Amino acid sequence: MLVYYVELAARSLRRTPVVTAFMVLAVGLGIGASMTMLTLVHVMQRDPVPGHSSELFYPQVEPRSATARTKDAEPPSQLTWIDATNLMRSRPDIEQALMVGGKVAVRPPQGQGMAFYAQARYTSGAFFHLFSVPFRHGGAWSREDDDMRAPVAVISRTLADRLFGDADPVGRSLRLEDTSLRIVGVMDTWQPSVQFYDLAPGGYRHADEVFVPLGTARQRALPTEGSIACWGSPDLDHLETTTCTWTQLWVRLRDAGERRDYLDFLRRYSLEQKAAGRFEREPNVRLRNLPEWLAYNRVVPGDVRLQTLLALGFLMVCLVNTVTLMLVRYQRRREEYGVRRALGAPRRAIFAQLIVESGLVGACGGAAGILLAVAGLWLVRSQPADYAHLASLDVGLLIATPLAATVLTILAGVFPAWRACTITPAHVLKLQ
Repeated sequence: MLVYYVELAARSLRRTPVVTAFMVLAVGLGIGASMTMLTLVHVMQRDPVPGHSSELFYPQVEPRSATARTKDAEPPSQLTWIDATNLMRSRPDIEQALMVGGKVAVRPPQGQGMAFYAQARYTSGAFFHLFSVPFRHGGAWSREDDDMRAPVAVISRTLADRLFGDADPVGRSLRLEDTSLRIVGVMDTWQPSVQFYDLAPGGYRHADEVFVPLGTARQRALPTEGSIACWGSPDLDHLETTTCTWTQLWVRLRDAGERRDYLDFLRRYSLEQKAAGRFEREPNVRLRNLPEWLAYNRVVPGDVRLQTLLALGFLMVCLVNTVTLMLVRYQRRREEYGVRRALGAPRRAIFAQLIVESGLVGACGGAAGILLAVAGLWLVRSQPADYAHLASLDVGLLIATPLAATVLTILAGVFPAWRACTITPAHVLKLQ
């Protein structure tokens, strides 16, 4: 019976090609616009460390002087070098990674082109296991390399291909600025949806390409890049001892008990530093896990959220227009429905046929919506925004788009179909 209704619906829609085209276009425009923005929000909110996000925590303490101006009661979003290293040394029993950002001049092997800049991350070797970073060649450096400030580095797959082609570069030399480091590992493709571990430069920038032990980077004066917040009389030439927050620390806590213990540890540490004269304020600490940290920082830009709401509003307008076109179309065909009713066709049969027509319009509109969504995402990728490279249609939404369009159009067609079924056969035949 469904096949019969589909054939009837297809013939009926072909009889009014202009109205049908307008309905399909309205549905397609609404679905295309909304799916473009929903896809963007979906990929921007994707879990950057699937399966482990709830175990990753970002500690904060309040080291600022009592006279330092603060906007609210929130402690600084970063740590001073002294506090970060103190926290690291005090809890060797947990997995943790200290880091800062940088930007370095990479000098290709002799005769292979000009130097270029690459985003760098100065960190500890635990970074890679902590964040489940995949490797193509080699692996991370060891804790002993961290302690000895070894001249080693891990590079991204993109940088390895650019410098060495398809060859395995592990063991070869990497020239950064005026120093030379030994490559110990090449990461496989790793591009988290958001650069969660350091949000200051922008959460949706491209992934870092060079990773160097933090001690090595400081010893060899590799340039840092990122947010630095200072108070008092800071000495920017000696960041390890000055009153500035500029480092990030991440720790892994596997259950609620470990989280409570670490939070108590942060409070005790703050009290100890206050007793020693370093901290002037009462203990003010935070310990958010990765999802909580991203939510607190509102990593999805406000303009993207606003555009998504506008796109959904546009979809509603398109569906209202589709309902209007359906009402007009069914009104013009009231004689047909009246004759069918007079010949014995039940209301449910006419209602079913009209619902199938709505579904067919929705399916065609969904197909058009996919094409428009692909075009919309291409336009987003061409924008200068730091999140533009994330704009791509994933398989789940590719399947959901025509299904959503069909369901929404069927719902929109319920009222016009019901109105068509309320026609009185005798009244229509009398008019004839």
